This record gives sequence, C-alpha cells and structure tokens, in this order.
Amino acid sequence: MPQPPIKKDSPLAKYAYYSNLAIEMGVIVLIGVFGGVKLDKMLGTLPLLTLIGSLGSVAIGIYLMIKGVTPTKKSKHEPEDTH
Repeated sequence: MPQPPIKKDSPLAKYAYYSNLAIEMGVIVLIGVFGGVKLDKMLGTLPLLTLIGSLGSVAIGIYLMIKGVTPTKKSKHEPEDTH
C-alpha cells in the first residue's frame, strides 16, 4: 500500500527542507576548502588559496541559505496553489 504524499506544511517536510539547506552549505564549504588546499599544494601558495576558497564558499553558502529561507513573491501570471 503506497503511503500518502507528505504535505508541504508538515513538520517532517520542514525538517527535511532545512536539513537539505544545511547539508548543501556544508558540502559547498568543504568543496571550497579542499579545492583551495589542492590548488595551494599545486601552486605553492600555501595559505592564500585555502583562505580564498574557504571564505568564498562560506559567502556562497550563506547567500544560498538566505535565498532558501526567504519567501519569494509570486508573479501575477502564476496560478495560485489551491491545494
């Protein structure tokens, strides 16, 4: 027997959404840090690219987090959700 779909307003759906945002931010930061470390080892500029990669990825992660939690305005041409 298939389970009914999870409603967008349910606590489980909200938990999953915010967990996804946190995991996404963590992955972005890890990619920036490890990418910076690899480039530093290749180019011999030890702390510079690691610092740039980590700060840049944190900035991108914060931007995406804010973008994900702020409500978006609906266009006049978009149909309203009646469910």
